Amino acid sequence: MNTSLTRQLVCAALISLAPLSMAMAQTASEAPKANFDKSIADAEEGNWYFSWGYSRQQYAPSDIHVSQPGLGNDFTVHQASAKDYPTTPQETLDSLSNLDFTTPQENMRIGKFMNPEKTFAIEFSLDHSKYNTDNYQSAEVTGTIGGQPVSGSKVLTPQYFDYRLHNGLNHIMLNAVWLRHLYGPEKKPGDLELISRAGAGILLPHADNTIQGNANQVGPKNQNVCCFNSNDWWQLNGWTAGVEVGVRYRVYKSMYLELTTKAAYGVLRGVPVYQGTADQNIWMTEQILSAGFLF
Repeated sequence: MNTSLTRQLVCAALISLAPLSMAMAQTASEAPKANFDKSIADAEEGNWYFSWGYSRQQYAPSDIHVSQPGLGNDFTVHQASAKDYPTTPQETLDSLSNLDFTTPQENMRIGKFMNPEKTFAIEFSLDHSKYNTDNYQSAEVTGTIGGQPVSGSKVLTPQYFDYRLHNGLNHIMLNAVWLRHLYGPEKKPGDLELISRAGAGILLPHADNTIQGNANQVGPKNQNVCCFNSNDWWQLNGWTAGVEVGVRYRVYKSMYLELTTKAAYGVLRGVPVYQGTADQNIWMTEQILSAGFLF
């Protein structure tokens, strides 16, 4: 729309409402123009944004405490190493061609700007990360297994101890978000911004593990979906907090690319295992590449 032409038409319409005085006509025309300009600016910029992307995670070694009273097990695997579950480029292409966008480790952000400058936002985020202990690593195991004390190094074979939060270790957070202009035309294509986040929330993992030859089974994903029973697919098992920093580049007036790195700390309690539970504290770093749009 031609804003200048619109303004002229509005002014002409107001003047035509004679016999009003010129002063009254001028006062009446300024307020609509200001409101119209503000509505156009809001529509062009967008007060909300949404992004979808994929990521890789790295985990610090951590202690995993297992309690299975009925089996006489109460032991800790010390400083267990773990990795995410990377997908190959071919697996990613297969997922996209089958319209399955949730096979890799995906990340979602939806936020609302809280100030006219669009430099501060409140945001909901989901990081669908995956956690798998490394098979055949050697780790110190202490405590009681089968009612007998144990203390020493053990090889974590898939049958002895295979601990996975594979679908996944879901970080669901509420974030405060700050943006700062770095380079290029502001709020236009070519705009490069520094983005930072800080937030906290819940951990909603799906446990898939085998301990001492006993696998944890919770049934199909479409039954007992969530969130508080021992046989639910996803369970509310803890809390998380994290910070994130990176850059956001606007490729079009309403579209952007974002590359960030994140550090998060999670506390897991009561993760289901066969006839028992597991507890764990996790440090995670993450790199996220995502695409988003403003609306």
